[in-house]
Order: sequence, then C-alpha cells, then structure tokens
Amino acid sequence: MSGTGSKEDGRGRLGAMVSGLAVAVGCVLFLGGFAWAAVVYQPYTIPTDSMAPTMNPGDRVLAERIDGADVRRGDVVVFTDEVWAATPMVKRVVGVGGDEVACCDKDGRLTVNGTPVDEPYVDRSPTAAGSKAPASPQEFSATVPRGKIFLLGDERATSLDSRVHLQEAGQGSVPLSAVQARVDAVAWPMNGMIDRPSSFAALPGGVSAAGPLPLQLGAILVGVVLILGGAVYGPVAARLGRRKAPAGGAR
Repeated sequence: MSGTGSKEDGRGRLGAMVSGLAVAVGCVLFLGGFAWAAVVYQPYTIPTDSMAPTMNPGDRVLAERIDGADVRRGDVVVFTDEVWAATPMVKRVVGVGGDEVACCDKDGRLTVNGTPVDEPYVDRSPTAAGSKAPASPQEFSATVPRGKIFLLGDERATSLDSRVHLQEAGQGSVPLSAVQARVDAVAWPMNGMIDRPSSFAALPGGVSAAGPLPLQLGAILVGVVLILGGAVYGPVAARLGRRKAPAGGAR
C-alpha cells in the first residue's frame, strides 16, 4: 500500500493549518490596529494657514485624545474656547501655568521664563536689512495663569492667537479644560509624525511623549502581510508537496 497519498495529505494539512493561523493572526492585528487608532485618535481638517508651514489649509491630521493635564509646551493642540470663537482651533502651546512668555529677545526669539526658545517651525527668513525676521512681528509679554496655556500659531504674521487677546482676562490664555486633543501626525498629504520641539525639552516639565500611532500603523502593516502571506502559503505549500512526491506507484 502506498504512503505517497498520506504524505501529500500531511503536507496539505500542515500548509492549511499554517495558512489559517497566519490569516487569523493577521486579521487580529489588522482590525485591532484600526480599532485602537479609532479609540485613541480623532481626525481634523486644518481650516486656515495659521499653522503653516507645519500644517496647511485642507491638511487632514490625526489628533490624540488627551486630558488637559497631559499638555506640554511645544504641543500642537485642538481646543474650543468660547472667547476665541466657540469652534475647534489648532495652535501650538508655548506657555503653561506660571510661565512668563515674551517676544522678542535681542536675537528675535521667543522667551519662556527668560529662556530663549529656538523655533525651527517658524519662518524667520532674512529681512531686507539682512537680519533674521523676529519670531513675532509684534512684541508682547504675558503671564500665564495656573490651569491655563498660552497659544501661538506657527505662521506668526497672520495667526489670530493669544496675542490678539492680551488685553482680556488671563492675557490671552486658554483653560486646560478647553483642550480636546494633541495633533500627532499629518495624515494627508502623508507628511508623517509631527516632532516635539527639542527647544522646549530643557524647560521644566519637558515635552510630551510621541503618541502610539507608529505602533498602530505597524500592527496594521504586519496584519496585511500575514493575511496576504497566509492566503498564498496554503496553495503554494500544497503544490510544492505534490511536486516532491515520488513519481513511482505503489510498492
């Protein structure tokens, strides 16, 4: 009685088992990555050029849902404040409760508690005189009350931000409770993750940690590879098994 058929069946069963396992694990990673991202992140569309060049009008961004206690200097946050417009807005946090925020020092830089802050995301192209443009075309200073944050747009020439509200209570600051999310990445066009400004890292409290988006995308990508690989492996393994089977008949 020939053992060829049983060997072929064994290879086929093993290939089918490996294939099914790969597809199952791939589905868990793929769907789990999407579900995790949907819980953690919320999409927004940038309405104006106030955050250029970091983000431009029409850009689709992914913002991590956070609590106000998680906000750090340098974060780009989505917030809603009745005094500002009662509509979601996107600005960068440059000062937190207790900070003295001012602009500009002798080199045209923003200062926080007297410490100059280099802001690579701000366009400071040389002026007609040959010197760098200041970090803000208008000079200002403000003391941020406890439980609030001071916000500026990256496009300092046109952004309507805390500088516009300096004469109001709180000197243009916004309550931490107004923060809804922190922008982590520009999804479309695919400009990727938004770096945390290293210039704020030396200040007390440091900068916030990156969100879990890379892990989520990694899980989704690995899931796709496993699903496609598993779907292909079963039939390929079975065919290779048949080719390796002895050509002779029963012995």
